Amino acid sequence: MTVGPAVGRQIDVCNGDADGLCALLQWRLQQPASAVLVTGLKRDIALLERVQAGPGDEVLVCDVSLQRNRAALLRLLAAGARVRYFDHHAPSDVPDHPNLETHIDLDSQTCTSLLMDRYLGGAHRSWALVGAYGDNLTGVADALAAQTGMTIQDRERLRMLGEAINYNAYGEEESDVFITPTRLYETLLRYRDPLELLQHEPIAQQLDGRRREDLRRAADLPPHCQNDRARAILLPDAGWSRRVIGCLANELARAEPGRAHAVLKAVHGDGYVVSVRAPLVAAGGARELCRRFGGAGRAGAAGIDHLPAQELDRFLEAFGATRWGAACREAGADQAIDIP
Repeated sequence: MTVGPAVGRQIDVCNGDADGLCALLQWRLQQPASAVLVTGLKRDIALLERVQAGPGDEVLVCDVSLQRNRAALLRLLAAGARVRYFDHHAPSDVPDHPNLETHIDLDSQTCTSLLMDRYLGGAHRSWALVGAYGDNLTGVADALAAQTGMTIQDRERLRMLGEAINYNAYGEEESDVFITPTRLYETLLRYRDPLELLQHEPIAQQLDGRRREDLRRAADLPPHCQNDRARAILLPDAGWSRRVIGCLANELARAEPGRAHAVLKAVHGDGYVVSVRAPLVAAGGARELCRRFGGAGRAGAAGIDHLPAQELDRFLEAFGATRWGAACREAGADQAIDIP
């Protein structure tokens, strides 16, 4: 959707994954308002291009790459809109403007939901945990949940919800997913407590069931190549593989924390979409590797939107030879964008 010009509106812009939706949820539970929502699937990164705003309008942005949206952001600021920006992806250059307020933290152990939790003083901590679990920050989320006295059973329920929401964000078009991020957000926003949502809404269980079925399909595929340090899996181009690519990479990383993982999915025409996870015990090198092939991301998790078929062997060779770890020099880190 395209948001038309008006005065005095509130416009919420967020990634349609767990981190983006849960960051926005916390804000709107704390600051209720009739806001226009602009969101989309995981790969709908250039969301600010859809927004038209001017004097008196307030735009809240959560978990959307500033690097990819910088031109649109400058346009909104020049038009007189006020923008508040929460994100954890490297922006290259943050504009200096009196109408721009930024909350950006590149620490590998944080995400946008946790940045919002920090800003709001933990007012909606449970939703922040859902976002962190969905963003594969399981250890961070577990530690924070334990500090609040949450039971292990409730932590597992929040983790299931976060992973289910995140799974639903992957796809090339809305027909690939069970429910659009817009409709899902409307359901989530009815509940101040995600545990209450789990009691009254079937959506999390429905998504979790579909996610597990897609993961079972992926488990039947043998590795395309592997060694003791890295494994690569090639997925066919299908609805289930478009949905599962992100959560499969996360599942593999958790199951084998000492090994790097690359999940490649064939795309229509020629080439692959690639998701890379550095070993959890040595979370560095993914961004540098993907940048060599036109991709980007973060040190521990990065990706490539389009890897030409003729580059497959070269990528796999580089992937198998990568030196993983925090000490790995992240060349061009300032160009990081969202993660495929």
